[in-house]
Amino acid sequence: MPITFAKFGVAPELVAALAKRGIDEPTAIQQMALPVLQAGRDAYLNSGTGTGKTLAYLLPIFGRLDVTLQATQAMIVAPTHELAIQIHRECCDLAQNSKWQVRSVLLIGGTPLDRQIEKLKLKPHVVVGTPGRIHELMSMGKLKAPAIRTLVIDEADRLLIAEGVAVVGVIVDRLSRGRQLVFASATEQPESTNVIAALAPNLAMLQPPSSTVKTDITHLYLLCEERDKPRVLRQLLHATRPERALVFVHLNSTAERVAAELAHHKVPAAKLHAAINKEERKQSMDDFRSGRVPVLVASDVASRGLDIPGITHVFNLDVPSESKAYLHRVGRTGRAGARGEAISLMTDHEVRLVRRYGRELGMVLQHVRLRAGRVIAAGDTKARP
Repeated sequence: MPITFAKFGVAPELVAALAKRGIDEPTAIQQMALPVLQAGRDAYLNSGTGTGKTLAYLLPIFGRLDVTLQATQAMIVAPTHELAIQIHRECCDLAQNSKWQVRSVLLIGGTPLDRQIEKLKLKPHVVVGTPGRIHELMSMGKLKAPAIRTLVIDEADRLLIAEGVAVVGVIVDRLSRGRQLVFASATEQPESTNVIAALAPNLAMLQPPSSTVKTDITHLYLLCEERDKPRVLRQLLHATRPERALVFVHLNSTAERVAAELAHHKVPAAKLHAAINKEERKQSMDDFRSGRVPVLVASDVASRGLDIPGITHVFNLDVPSESKAYLHRVGRTGRAGARGEAISLMTDHEVRLVRRYGRELGMVLQHVRLRAGRVIAAGDTKARP
């Protein structure tokens, strides 16, 4: 017998809403989180990318809302505009598909403050946003906190370090003592873990006993000179013909240059990095998500939290030096049971990272090369199937 959401007390309307999206069985982290969060306990959801952490906390939030109460009852804080927009979209989809009258508002910087203040006058049940804008609106007295029962800190390992700690701390202090604190992250950082322990000393640590590295992603690497990487990327795009591909770089300027070069060579590409404004970022995401543009060139702003269906390939044009960063990047593909492929372009100096990934992540990267417009295993003469 398959395990169902109904078994965990999820309301029939929400179960039906999930079924409309083809989601019938809860993931491991959802099975662990649902009873704990439904009981109102503080918890840390520590599970890999693409394992369903957002629904793991949204379903209990929806289940505990009193839609007849004209007050904000749940707040979700995310580190980036893109992740906040994605979580807000999940809220809207869940409300629409379940036909529940749940109102949610998105609160992020780079958008008119007056418009957000007007939306807050409608007393949304859920607010989703970035810490700076949420803190600003709370300080102005426009975002009321007395009825907030649940605060979610998503990507906690990013938000609870450096300057983010102070802002989140102020937000937590403005809530009532009886509030529920939920932290979610794909990885743990000692600094953020210590902060979490101080904020919620009796929290439940929820961590499914699963492999860190997803088995439905093929990991490949190809050697080339640094100056040749853009050209080799174009060749790989032609050879692999991805339905939807993410290309990762380190710098904003590199994202601009690579996207322009791809467009010059008739490869439609969007760009996503910290230096472009909100409207451009939204347009890039909409074009990529809809499939109008099959390639998105991004800095690490897009490597965490985003769930874009149908990404078949991840290309590391600039290779991350940290294994955790590699894991976050490649986790954008191979989601929801689909297969994915990650290809890293490495110089002779960077190839040492193959050993690091293997040692620290317990994985194998296969050495490949290009031959006659096809990707083959290094040393082989036949193309890979």
